[in-house]
Amino acid sequence: MQLYNNLSAKERAALIEQAGKDRLTISFYAYAKIGNPKIFRNDLFLAWNELDVLGRIYVAHEGINAQLSLPADQFEAFKAHLDSISFLENVRLNIAVEHDNFAFLKLKIKVRDKIVADGLNDDTFDVTDIGVHVDAERFNELIEDENTVLVDMRNHYESEIGHFKNAVTPDVDTFRESLDIIEEDLKDHKEDKNLVMYCTGGIRCEKASAYYKHKGFKNVFQLEGGIINYVRQIKEKGLENKFIGKNFVFDERRSERISDDVIAHCHQCGNPADLHTNCANDACHLLFIQCEECKKKMEACCSTTCMEVNRLPYEEQKEMRKGQGNSNDIFKKGRAGHLPFKQDLRNIFDSFETLKS
Repeated sequence: MQLYNNLSAKERAALIEQAGKDRLTISFYAYAKIGNPKIFRNDLFLAWNELDVLGRIYVAHEGINAQLSLPADQFEAFKAHLDSISFLENVRLNIAVEHDNFAFLKLKIKVRDKIVADGLNDDTFDVTDIGVHVDAERFNELIEDENTVLVDMRNHYESEIGHFKNAVTPDVDTFRESLDIIEEDLKDHKEDKNLVMYCTGGIRCEKASAYYKHKGFKNVFQLEGGIINYVRQIKEKGLENKFIGKNFVFDERRSERISDDVIAHCHQCGNPADLHTNCANDACHLLFIQCEECKKKMEACCSTTCMEVNRLPYEEQKEMRKGQGNSNDIFKKGRAGHLPFKQDLRNIFDSFETLKS
């Protein structure tokens, strides 16, 4: 049985190009009790590998969280397989606004402790007592209500390039950081305000809404299917779009444009820009916003130091990295002292002050 990838990303990209087939980019999640995640993971890999599914999927005792792509002509077979699994029958599939045949180049299904790293002890509260799911139409109504506090449950590098109008956007690196911060800043409004939350596809709000209800919030709402489903609904129903900028996504595309607004700035020069790039120096790989001019000037690097390293022969770069582990910036998202136009703002709720006055 083949339970792992036997092709490199480069080899897979060549096969996708040769096939000439359109691929769909899809995400979904489901909370469910999985007795043996490892066996479940292996079964998924065998079935999905046959369908040419590629993506990043996390499986845990608490459920599944999946971002993937597959040939459009295999969609019905893929859906039939999902429907054959009791807790995935008729699961909501968030189909991307924009498709990229090269969004994923490997099938990675990993067993994790949790499908989202939330840092919560699920035994201390009822994770099934979630907030009210609302569709795009009801969401638009709620966020215009003066008694609503709209909170973006994503991280700073996601909301920086796009968010809903008037949303509170915590300047945090991880989902777990935002939970206690939001509770503290909204503690005086647990009963008199609507707490309305949104995220990319809905999974973070699913756990957060149960947590906040446990903490005493009375009116908790969450955007069903997140930003991805919202965009699809407003197009289908002709509703007003209240999202500005781009939606950050966790694949090679990095984002989907929702409106023409460019609300972010290049972290190097400060000019309007909303394109993320990973530093070309493999010892850094910092994700940051870089305009086309700076990308050309800096050779897709975040600093002159990284640019100098990246110019060295590949084997020399490998030797330099030996025994060094990851650099301080690797896997970080736009947090570095040498990026003058990305400040580390820990005053989370400047916009929230209006609620206190």
